[in-house]
Amino acid sequence: MITHQKIKSVGGQAVIEGVMMRSPGNWTVAVRDQKGTIHLLREKLAEMPRFLKLPLIRGVVALFQALLLGIRAIEFSAGKAYEEESGESMSRVSIVMTIIVAIGLGIGLFILLPLYATKLVGLIFHGVSTSSFLFNLVDGLIRILVFLSYVLLIGMWKEMARIFMYHGAEHKVIHAYEKGMELTLENVKQYSPLHPRCGTSFLMIVMVVSILVFSFIPQQWPFIYKFLSRIVLIPLIAGSSFELLKLSAKWDHHPVMHAMILPGLMLQRLTTREPDDAQLEVALSAMIEVLKLEEPNA
Repeated sequence: MITHQKIKSVGGQAVIEGVMMRSPGNWTVAVRDQKGTIHLLREKLAEMPRFLKLPLIRGVVALFQALLLGIRAIEFSAGKAYEEESGESMSRVSIVMTIIVAIGLGIGLFILLPLYATKLVGLIFHGVSTSSFLFNLVDGLIRILVFLSYVLLIGMWKEMARIFMYHGAEHKVIHAYEKGMELTLENVKQYSPLHPRCGTSFLMIVMVVSILVFSFIPQQWPFIYKFLSRIVLIPLIAGSSFELLKLSAKWDHHPVMHAMILPGLMLQRLTTREPDDAQLEVALSAMIEVLKLEEPNA
């Protein structure tokens, strides 16, 4: 029997035709192939040293761990979801190269492009080029605009729309688990596809925190120094944003915290969709398996 009290928290991630669920000590991926069969990957997580669990540091560690697990999960899901069509699974090299290209595009779109656009705005409006506050405010607003445009565009892609549905399924199942409900299809249907402790909300917090952190970068620095310093400060921003996300999830009913997480929840309306029963079944399979692994005798 699975006892909810034994697990502190469970998070997840939508993948290709599937869902990854992660508990404190284990993680699983459930993927439905072209024939309708659900495939499962189950693995234990390595125990982290205590100093890596300290505030701020744990956020950076969680970010890198999520990236590594994401690569593994995508590799597994792509192999199971597409092997019927191609006859072979995607290689690990191709998955890693895709991630590297994605990181490069991310830096270009969400750091370099807003920074250069703000520089151009400063040529028109002198106050932007002389005030650190105005410069970083405009930079942050452009970054948010670019991010929203990016999410809207990829949401029009059919395959990504299905991943957004699995994202909604992941949230519904986590809601049911956190409420102590029996993990059945009928029970999870009633919950919202939006969740305060979500990667989308994390990204929104990151963009807000980055405006504050980047304000300390001297305005007189050359463009290249401003760009490189933004990359160097990513761990600090990620760690701080992680702590704020955990705090907002813990106190989500408080009026001030609710106001803080509201933008992230609104943004999730773009990154989640209402899932169908088959997708909910996949998310349930991933959750049930990871909870089994957390049982004392697993």
